[in-house]
Amino acid sequence: MNRLYHFPLSPFSRKVRLSLAEKKIEVELVEERYWEQDADFLRRNPAGKVPILKMGNSTFADSTAICEYLEEAFPTPSLLPKSAEDRYEVRRLVAWFDDKFHAEVTSKLLGERVFRKIMGTGYPDSANVKAGSKAIKYHLDYMAMLLDQRRWLAGNDMSLADFAAAAQLSCLDYTSDVDWNRSEVVKDWYAKIKSRPAFRSLLADQVSGFLPARHYADLDF
Repeated sequence: MNRLYHFPLSPFSRKVRLSLAEKKIEVELVEERYWEQDADFLRRNPAGKVPILKMGNSTFADSTAICEYLEEAFPTPSLLPKSAEDRYEVRRLVAWFDDKFHAEVTSKLLGERVFRKIMGTGYPDSANVKAGSKAIKYHLDYMAMLLDQRRWLAGNDMSLADFAAAAQLSCLDYTSDVDWNRSEVVKDWYAKIKSRPAFRSLLADQVSGFLPARHYADLDF
């Protein structure tokens, strides 16, 4: 049995879960409180991060490296386009959401409101929450600009870029931190990706002590 060590509100875990599900690769999900830095966990990934994918006798870490591995080992359906230029655009946007969006938005909203309590690191920093709430508007507007020109974020076909973005936004949607009324085109994009079979397990996620927003699992939100 394939096994994925993850945390439900880790966007990087979610990106890998979406890729696995889209490719119809079954995995056992093992929830990992990675911040506790358990010795067995650190042996699987000395970096101390989730996700970690175990397939047969092989163990894989780092969400982007895992997704690239899955693309090469299980090429159908493809989540990377054929041309080098189009692949560049997908990778650019994956990095945008994994790095810039996460640092400016997810870490400041979800990090302060949820993970501080879960990890026992104190009370939310209101300045960070305010900064995250401001930054997400810029990112949603950027997504709207892209989607005004394309069917999906990186082009005319759904790609890993869409999963990277949806992974971040779905975590924030769990805590009702996304203003879907800001952009109709972004809301329509999320509705399309949210309705995919690959998204079902994410919509069933529950985190102890934090109830999801009422609309979180609603496909007609």
